Amino acid sequence: MLNTVAVHGYRSLRELAVPLRQLTVITGANGSGKSSTYRALRLLADCGRGEVIGSLAREGGLNSALWAGPERLGGARRTGRTEGTVRRESVSLALGYAADDFGYLIDLGLPVYAGIGSQFGRDPEIKREAVFAGPVLRPAGTLAHRDGPYAAARGDDGEFAKLTQGLPTYRSLLAEYAQPSALPELAAVRDRLRSWRFYDGFRADAGAPARLPQVGTRTPVLADDGRDLAAALQTIIETGVGADDLAAAVSEAFEGSTVSVAVRDGLFDVELSQPGMLRSLRSTELSDGTLRFLLWAAALLSPEPPSLMVLNEPETSLHPDLLGPLGALIAAAARSTQVLVVTHSQRLCAALEVVPVADASVYDNIEVRLRKDLGETRIEGLGMLELPPWQWGSR
Repeated sequence: MLNTVAVHGYRSLRELAVPLRQLTVITGANGSGKSSTYRALRLLADCGRGEVIGSLAREGGLNSALWAGPERLGGARRTGRTEGTVRRESVSLALGYAADDFGYLIDLGLPVYAGIGSQFGRDPEIKREAVFAGPVLRPAGTLAHRDGPYAAARGDDGEFAKLTQGLPTYRSLLAEYAQPSALPELAAVRDRLRSWRFYDGFRADAGAPARLPQVGTRTPVLADDGRDLAAALQTIIETGVGADDLAAAVSEAFEGSTVSVAVRDGLFDVELSQPGMLRSLRSTELSDGTLRFLLWAAALLSPEPPSLMVLNEPETSLHPDLLGPLGALIAAAARSTQVLVVTHSQRLCAALEVVPVADASVYDNIEVRLRKDLGETRIEGLGMLELPPWQWGSR
């Protein structure tokens, strides 16, 4: 299980270490940093695929994603005024996590020199990476690291052996050297990051992929756009994994209704049978809220759960009466995987029975409420001593 996710220098997240439990719900006012936290997690997951450079470029480049406030906020807190200062440290956007087994961090910065006539002078560079054991990065627990183009890994004798002196600054250590047979720790971190699953709302308009009958094959993982909804639901029904939770949630949400999948001319389509109706409703006939609820059900009850599932505002466009059944689905998912939910809905928080993190020393379901302080995102109720430990190290 992940214990901590840490972010440095990304948008409003000047320095943030978020404690995680089996079910973590992130809340806060608009502009408090919830979306930035979600995006930071997606960037961290992209490190497992070697795609973080491209992802940052699509956000407008490193300069547009960096913390825009002063390097330090001590003066602003004393005077109440935010003023520019001379930069003393290197430009840095850093991401990392700590887990029960291994932790990982990556530090990105501006290129020193991209080459004569190069048009990639604004691409971020990977300055440092580290894979470590334990809750924080420390020399004794470091298993592999890279500093610029140099990379090394700890051998069976406990000493570091050089992997390369020529690792390109746009290539991740995980992408280049995560070989299960030679470096199983790197492979474990890479596979963990690649397994993270993100769902950021679903389309429900007339042309939404989920409304169109599709060729179906066994689908244990719902696509992020929901195009294979019918096949995913049928997989849950046939495997039996999550089938009871699916039936219970649909019945509770829609007053005794049942969901099934019809196959016509080889195409799979969703059908919803409701008490008092002489025929089932097909996916094209479902209301937007009904379709979205079924999409969330298919995503959450996956027969192949990831190590981490991240949901961004799942309550969007759902009637308040559906938040109780949605909470039951999220709780069911949290029995088999770690779940993080970003939400505005206190009604959903109540359905999930989360406890504020400051009051939850050992509780498995926690609420992490974010707030802004002079433009910086902070965790409400946690002082410096209550935050999870984290060390970035230095370049």
